[in-house]
Amino acid sequence: MDAHKQDVVDLEAHAHKRSKGIYLLPNLFTTAALFSGFYAVLAAMNHQFEKAAIAIFIAMILDGLDGRVARLTNTQTAFGAEYDSLSDMVAFGLAPALVMYEWALHSLGKPGWLAAFIYTAGAALRLARFNSKLDVADSNYFQGLPSPSAAAIVAASVWVAVDKGITAPQMAIIGGIITGVCGLLMVSNIRYNSFKHIDLKGKVPFVALVGIALVFAIILMEPPLILFLVFAIYALSGPVATARAVLRKCGK
Repeated sequence: MDAHKQDVVDLEAHAHKRSKGIYLLPNLFTTAALFSGFYAVLAAMNHQFEKAAIAIFIAMILDGLDGRVARLTNTQTAFGAEYDSLSDMVAFGLAPALVMYEWALHSLGKPGWLAAFIYTAGAALRLARFNSKLDVADSNYFQGLPSPSAAAIVAASVWVAVDKGITAPQMAIIGGIITGVCGLLMVSNIRYNSFKHIDLKGKVPFVALVGIALVFAIILMEPPLILFLVFAIYALSGPVATARAVLRKCGK
């Protein structure tokens, strides 16, 4: 009987010990995404803007993986969710604004840092709103432009300009507009498709794989430009869909 009690105590102690720890695998991806955002800032400070933009896109890939890994391995925790939000704030809130500021916005003076701050504040507010409405939000749609998509537009615009040899002074005003608009779209009430209804586990026709291969081939032809166009179209899809819905209501 005493031995049985000791086994129970040992099991309870082990369970308590596990509850104090954190799961390594999903948080490893989150840490890598955080590092990518941090590296983007360092690269921008050293005027390596192409590397900075690529680092933000790498953070996007890692951010997409950490949640999926947590769900697949059944290692979702409140700690992981909070850590992911903090990582997103650095990688998709602070890093893109600082990269754009270091590259072009600093030449505008106060309007430049104001545009960068609008973007940063927009990302912070969007993440806070997203976390506070997890239980009631429609999973098929995002309220406001997702911060990774906003970061992709800002980073890709810098990447395109550097790739095409466009100097920062030529892009300062355009960069300020892009940065400010992305910040405002993140805190807007415009709905964006989340694409979470797509079944990635189900079977698809063979031609779908051919299409995916073609998409990758097109992206590899001109990565910065194609990525910018893809995310810019996504950013515009929300306002266009909202405008169509309003016109439809007015027409009734």
